[in-house]
Amino acid sequence: MVGILLLTHAPLGRAFIEAATHVFRSPPGQIEAVDVLADQDPDQVHALAVAAIERINDGSGVLVITDVMGGTPSNCTLSLCLPGQVEVIAGISLPMLLRAITYRHNTLDVAMEMALAGGQNGACKVDNRVRLSPN
Repeated sequence: MVGILLLTHAPLGRAFIEAATHVFRSPPGQIEAVDVLADQDPDQVHALAVAAIERINDGSGVLVITDVMGGTPSNCTLSLCLPGQVEVIAGISLPMLLRAITYRHNTLDVAMEMALAGGQNGACKVDNRVRLSPN
């Protein structure tokens, strides 16, 4: 199963995991958050991320999701990228995370593509003409 690491500005990562736990009604396994504090040393963030990747990688790879491109968390992901083993997406949203969790029993590439699709399709304008199906 693909591991998921949320590398975000504090307290977003843990909050996203709590939201996913609420949606799925139990804590998802093989998912961790590294919440970066203001002025935290990037070398320390990198070390925390590497340790988390080692814990959650069962050999299927790890999807790292960060919040905003150009911030300290995303800058710390650049050296983590190992195509086919550790893939990184910037721009976390709850639909993106839920898709990543749902599809992580597939390959890392599939989990990454489905997470990206969830992020793109999960953003829409809402008005009184929008009707969601009950399913």
